[in-house]
Amino acid sequence: MTTPTIEAPLFDTVAFVGIGLIGASLSLAIRRHGLARRTLATSRHQETLDTALRLGIVDAASTDLSEVVKDADLVMICVPVGACGAVAKAIAPYLKPGAIVSDVGSVKCTVIRDVMPHLPKGVAFVPGHPLAGTEFSGPEAGFAELFEQRWCVLTPLPETPPAALEKVAAMWRGVGSNVDTLDPEHHDRVLAITSHLPHLIAYTIVGTATDLGTDLKQEVIKYSASGFRDFTRIAASDPVMWRDIFLNNREAVLEILQRFTEDLTALQRAIRRGEGDTLETHFTRTRAIRRGIVDAKQA
Repeated sequence: MTTPTIEAPLFDTVAFVGIGLIGASLSLAIRRHGLARRTLATSRHQETLDTALRLGIVDAASTDLSEVVKDADLVMICVPVGACGAVAKAIAPYLKPGAIVSDVGSVKCTVIRDVMPHLPKGVAFVPGHPLAGTEFSGPEAGFAELFEQRWCVLTPLPETPPAALEKVAAMWRGVGSNVDTLDPEHHDRVLAITSHLPHLIAYTIVGTATDLGTDLKQEVIKYSASGFRDFTRIAASDPVMWRDIFLNNREAVLEILQRFTEDLTALQRAIRRGEGDTLETHFTRTRAIRRGIVDAKQA
């Protein structure tokens, strides 16, 4: 696909705090499309930074957080959502006036709650969430095309400067994303059903298979049909990231999980009673969702 032509870089320096799949992919895309003059990264692990440098993901990297963020026009927080508050507190003394801070977390309300109190005046916060990813993690999993034709949802606050919001939106459009804005609470409820519940179900189903007897478990692996393979792909996602997502979006997840449990009980009853018409009607109705996803080019 084609992305908007950028006549001049949007940013001089973009700093990444955390350089896993999302951070690495975004840095690669920014570099490919000329959206910044340089990208930097910091991490607690020197090995991670060595990998990012070896693969040409960033221009420079250091475990010294202050050196990486002090000159940054945009700081991207790319860590599990439970760590965002600690990161904000750590970088706050070194952020320059006029800098923009953004994030890529799958939960927005708690990230906003944890990050905002630490940011100094004159620094804008633009919460964000790219709806893209794979089951792989680490900088070596990154690729510049990850965000193409995918949605990035921004959840600005009333005090978010419009100019900062537009610059972050322009960056995401520049790497090929479709950009939309949502209220943070509404975002968390939507993601609870489109992303968080499916992951919870996948982890549960694969966990059930793990607890089977040895012979049966081996046959499940050997004869895995596409449905189970899809679940194992989802369940292979970063366990720390998903631990934090469920803990930080617990209210929305529990609400959706309760509704799902009620629907599952109804299907269980239909199967027990042999109500074929009920099952067929339900399956026919839900096929429309898949068709809508395909039509929206999100399959």
